[in-house]
Amino acid sequence: MLKKKQLVEIKALQEICEKEGGFQLKLNFDMLENRTANYQEDFFHYEDGKLVGFLGSYSFGNKVELCGMVHPEYRRKGIFSRLLEKGLEETKKQDVRTILLNAPAESLSAKKFLQTIPCSFSFSEYQMKWHNTELTEDETITIRPSMTNEDDEAEIQLDVLCFGFLEKEARDYAQMIGENSSDQRLIIEANGKTVGKIRVSELNGEAWIYGFAIFPELQGKGIGRKALSKIVQIERQKGLPIFLEVEAKNAHALRLYESCGFKSYQAQDYYLYSS
Repeated sequence: MLKKKQLVEIKALQEICEKEGGFQLKLNFDMLENRTANYQEDFFHYEDGKLVGFLGSYSFGNKVELCGMVHPEYRRKGIFSRLLEKGLEETKKQDVRTILLNAPAESLSAKKFLQTIPCSFSFSEYQMKWHNTELTEDETITIRPSMTNEDDEAEIQLDVLCFGFLEKEARDYAQMIGENSSDQRLIIEANGKTVGKIRVSELNGEAWIYGFAIFPELQGKGIGRKALSKIVQIERQKGLPIFLEVEAKNAHALRLYESCGFKSYQAQDYYLYSS
């Protein structure tokens, strides 16, 4: 688990890098604050006692994402290359099928660096924020906490069917989320029947939506929009700004979110690492 001092240092360095570059880094602070893995996930570089370089590794079932930064005054000294080498070395010890390198779409320095290593552009992801939009109520849709073994199994099968997890990966991921995450794990029901799932993280005065999935055979029936509207209303009543992330190639999901009042404000690019 990271120490509070380390989290403060990461945040301070992030703010410096973002201000200088005019972009936002995806450092997943909800995951940084709940580190429990028995292998190294975070890599630091200090100069004269000051944190000037950081790389975080984030596991999502069958894939690992790597994202990092170097203080603007300490670039072009090989710091990030050394951090990435350590991160890749540790990642390859795990049973991982995919390694993705994450960089803000607006970061020119990141794009130049990525041209020097064996990787290829894979996809872009939009970060979206909800803007005040009139949403309709629907009493046939209910949202409740995930509580039973049957709920756990439904979440696992939804990860397999909707996100391409292998069954073992989905079970391992569900166990990790259940044991280490403070996210709300929620089950979506339509007319009393389980139809999907969603996770909500309330951290630092913001609500983030993750893992939203409806069983494939029930998609296209308006259930997703009704469920998302209900979640937005719940978080809105708490006075929290609401965010989510969606891959640009998932046009259906993008349209769904936009129809509920979400608008893109930032993009992240992902590159597939090939060793």
